[in-house]
Amino acid sequence: MRTTISISDTLLEVAKKASHERKVSLGQVIEDCLRKTLMPRPKESGKPSRPSLVTYLGSGLRDGVDLDSSSDLLRVMEAE
Repeated sequence: MRTTISISDTLLEVAKKASHERKVSLGQVIEDCLRKTLMPRPKESGKPSRPSLVTYLGSGLRDGVDLDSSSDLLRVMEAE
């Protein structure tokens, strides 16, 4: 489909440069940008993945450290 749009000269130059670098048409660059911005993204299945926690020799948390209290954590880190 053909249409006419008005965009800033600066943005047009950036889009033209991208089309030249990617060796695709200006229309394709604009379509790709619109697709990334406007199309719904597929939902991730299940819970979001969490990175595995690497631990090294130790016996758990230090006594008196409350992980829900940033001031406690800061106090312990500054004491070292």
